[in-house]
Amino acid sequence: MLPLDDLVVLDFSTLLPGPMASLFLAEAGAQVVKIERPGGEDMRGFPPRFGQVSAPFAALNRGKQSVEIDLKAQGALERLTPLILQADILIEQFRPGVMARLGFGHEALAALNPRLIYCSISGYGQDGPRAQEAGHDINYQALGGLLGQSLQRGQEPPLPPSLVADIGGGTLPAVMNILLALRRRERTGQGCHLDIAMADAMPSFAWYGLAQGHATGTFPEGGQGLLTGQSPRYGLYATADGWFLAVGALEPKFWSGFCEAIGLPEALRDDAVDPPATRRAVAALIAARYAAHWRALLEPLDCCCTVVRTLDEARAEPQFAARGLFATHVREPGGRQMPSTPVPLAPVFRRQAEALRGVAASGEDTDDVLG
Repeated sequence: MLPLDDLVVLDFSTLLPGPMASLFLAEAGAQVVKIERPGGEDMRGFPPRFGQVSAPFAALNRGKQSVEIDLKAQGALERLTPLILQADILIEQFRPGVMARLGFGHEALAALNPRLIYCSISGYGQDGPRAQEAGHDINYQALGGLLGQSLQRGQEPPLPPSLVADIGGGTLPAVMNILLALRRRERTGQGCHLDIAMADAMPSFAWYGLAQGHATGTFPEGGQGLLTGQSPRYGLYATADGWFLAVGALEPKFWSGFCEAIGLPEALRDDAVDPPATRRAVAALIAARYAAHWRALLEPLDCCCTVVRTLDEARAEPQFAARGLFATHVREPGGRQMPSTPVPLAPVFRRQAEALRGVAASGEDTDDVLG
């Protein structure tokens, strides 16, 4: 028995934050009905193809039912009302006010189903001066000060690979607040409207810099914080073959072991004396050897040093294999299978890892669900 296997989720969202949130709920047992416009949501067209479907779409929407309906059409609300009456959770990701204009706003649906937990995910929230402003992950990171923690003035900026705002500011807060709302509903019998703003979570990821700034009156810019470039003990160092070693040797025992292993001169090991000099010396030592050398030498020492893995190497990492991260497979309508996107649910709360998850064609379940 899975924790959410008696719940029905209506997912009106598209692209990443909402669909990944409903994927979490589906993997924990919920029945997820994806509400799509005629022809299907935009991500169905994203490359590359995986047989008959989009691979990114398949990764996020495995195991869900698909209902096609034009929300602007007359009678759309009436057609979906039976489904709304039995739903426990609704997820939507339109700009504030769009669902209400379509007749599917929180107040209208709560009047039909007072127990409904209505989760709205947006860039800047349901109110405030930027509520109607368009944006993507990089914009929310920029506004929230998170990007500024890793950028140094006058230097070539790296493009962050992690969609921190979409997943860390949208998906994960949505799932967390939905579960809190379910607990609240157990006590009160009432649903609620959850206002999830992706930009709101960005300062949470800059917690250390904020604490430093509030305590000292000086907020660190890029390269000045303990975890953003100031300390030689925490950072990325280039190797002789152009790859990178990730060093996180913050604690004294880890730093001592790291310094000993790479042969850092004693005079530079107290990195509080001249941090830039220590960093330069560490960089020169790491740059003198290939990544494979540092991987063989440092990783077994347990001193918080890891050679950066490519995605292909990460997929084959024995640690992840032992944890079953890539054991779940998704199957497209033509029968092809591929490992699916892992979701970090505790094993006791997710579906059997080895089970296959199908990907529904757009509107495949319309007649069955609405009939």
